[in-house]
Amino acid sequence: MSKRNTQAAKTAARERLRIEREREAKRAKTKRQVIVACSIVGVLAIAGGIGYAVVQANKPSHWEAALDEKVVAPANTTGDSGTTVIIGKSSAKKTLKLYEDPRCPVCASFEQTVGSTLKKDYDAGKYKIQFIGGTFLDGDTDKDGKLEVGSRGEGSKNAMSALGAALNVSPEAFLEYKEALYSAKYHPEESDDKFKSDDYLIEVADSVDALKNNAKFQNAVKNGTYDAWALAMSRTYQTNKDDVSGTPSLVMDGKKLTGADGQNAPMTVAEFNTAIEAALKG
Repeated sequence: MSKRNTQAAKTAARERLRIEREREAKRAKTKRQVIVACSIVGVLAIAGGIGYAVVQANKPSHWEAALDEKVVAPANTTGDSGTTVIIGKSSAKKTLKLYEDPRCPVCASFEQTVGSTLKKDYDAGKYKIQFIGGTFLDGDTDKDGKLEVGSRGEGSKNAMSALGAALNVSPEAFLEYKEALYSAKYHPEESDDKFKSDDYLIEVADSVDALKNNAKFQNAVKNGTYDAWALAMSRTYQTNKDDVSGTPSLVMDGKKLTGADGQNAPMTVAEFNTAIEAALKG
């Protein structure tokens, strides 16, 4: 082989090597560009995700938003925002104020034990009933003149709203629904926020003739028609002038009705009869 041919072969080999190196350099550059681009997209995605999370975290909850909504008062109510709920015969001269929280287990015990006796006296026209509902078991408190929605649940507020929907049907439906909510069959443990479920509240309502398959009632529950009213009612409880700080509490003529201990609400029929008879005479 001539020296010329040998030199030409070497030159050709070097040229092929140069071309291959250039191709490899281009491939490496393209790969780096792709990696950088993906990294930028990833960073933007993370930043966007964080931004979305921050927005969502700062977004008011449904109940916080309801604080600013216009109150729709149920029928059979009077007073500011429809928070005065007094039912009974017009001939009854006395009014028994009943302070309760839908999730309150002691309220459930009171209703299951004394409720039928209270209702019997009410039906007989011995007194009217004024219902004042609280939602403090959800963690709701009144501060600086405004109700603050707590973080311990939604069941008290949601059940209060449903009670408003029942009251809109009739006072009788309201009382029967309240009785059902506090019944041993339907009332959950305090730690179980079962009343936050609209479906469950409607299930309970189906045990009341006036509410069973009642589309208007069910729509009001599902649409939260009386959510703002429930919060207004809760603030009425928080700002009460009867020095009530717990439920159940019974008040007549500005005086608390208590059991044998002289402090808490009467929790037996005998204690209730003694307390109510004294109050009616007073």
